[in-house]
Amino acid sequence: MKIRTDYRELLSPEIISKIARLDLRARFIVEGFMIGLHKSPYHGFSVEFSEHRQYIPGDDVSKIDWKVFARTDKFFIKQYEEETNLKSYILIDISNSMSYTSKIITKFQYAITLGSVLAYLLFDQNDSVGLVLYSDKIEHLIESRASKSNLKEIFKTLATCSTKGRTDISTCLDVIADKIKKRGLIIIISDFFDSLDNIIASIKKFKSKQNEIIAFQILDEQEIKFDFTSDFIFKDLESSEELITQPMQIRGSYNQLVKDFLEELNRTLLDNKVDYNLIKTTDSFDKALLEFLKKRKRLH
Repeated sequence: MKIRTDYRELLSPEIISKIARLDLRARFIVEGFMIGLHKSPYHGFSVEFSEHRQYIPGDDVSKIDWKVFARTDKFFIKQYEEETNLKSYILIDISNSMSYTSKIITKFQYAITLGSVLAYLLFDQNDSVGLVLYSDKIEHLIESRASKSNLKEIFKTLATCSTKGRTDISTCLDVIADKIKKRGLIIIISDFFDSLDNIIASIKKFKSKQNEIIAFQILDEQEIKFDFTSDFIFKDLESSEELITQPMQIRGSYNQLVKDFLEELNRTLLDNKVDYNLIKTTDSFDKALLEFLKKRKRLH
């Protein structure tokens, strides 16, 4: 039990945020996560996912995974398929509402780290991966490919992007749905602060093309708890409107509205066969990665 706690602590946003380079951050999280799976109740699940098998005399030694050997002192062969397993796109909301934080990192920083990790995992599994950054318009689009140069471009784009614009999920998802011709996996990372009707309309457009969708809603803990203790000036990060209020007086109403919104979003997405996951910016990254692995496993 102690080992599992240790590995989860290493995957905490507080620790990960100290790693400056996004590609190294992604690699650190993935390798730590895989080690943790071997030492957890999910032992065996990661082996199947990683597509490793034990070395047999006569195997090509150039295919030995030396990183696994360094960790386990055993020889494993990493298996590859000749064709891409899965065509995927990672869609990340970079609107200004994602820049909020009450703790160590913003929702945006958590989102781009999670996006980089998922891209690393998909590429490591010989999958095709693309990236879309959006606000109220498409800010950046990288086509889905299974090449190392594509992964490098994704890392570079995520490392240099910043928040901008308002949230307009529906318009952007409609544009992306029209661009994606081949069915695959759509990963949406957002706070989903938009009209639910508009979100679902766009989701249905993806589903009409038989795409599988997994949604990660990234929220700051204070956006859920509203645990402020003194008077505050609240500023809308997208409209710049300000409101002076006493949190104690509105906490009950706020919490009920948030609870209703999250429950309706969850229910509606699940009704439309979208895997929904609520992630707080204080959550260890293994929470999102385990849900992703479960989703990917079901697609094979």
